[in-house]
Amino acid sequence: MTAPSETWRLFAHGHVQGVGYRAACEAQATSLQLGGWVRNRTDGSVEVVATGSRNQLEALRQWMEQGPPAARVSKVEQETLPPEVFHGFSFRETR
Repeated sequence: MTAPSETWRLFAHGHVQGVGYRAACEAQATSLQLGGWVRNRTDGSVEVVATGSRNQLEALRQWMEQGPPAARVSKVEQETLPPEVFHGFSFRETR
């Protein structure tokens, strides 16, 4: 039996742009077999929408709280969205 899918929106705040955060996040999400996307936001944060099991999503959130070595994450905000289906994990335009 497969665990039910959830969709979360996560915002990473701090020094998270210009440090390879999006690329590393995409690699982490892909390794966790999550669907969704990542993008920079004009306020300096990074936004992620991801779909997977609660365990997969919690693993991504834990990673996001640290990020890649050059990142300095001050906080990660999380909200639950209605379940969505994504085919793979991708980058989106800054918004």
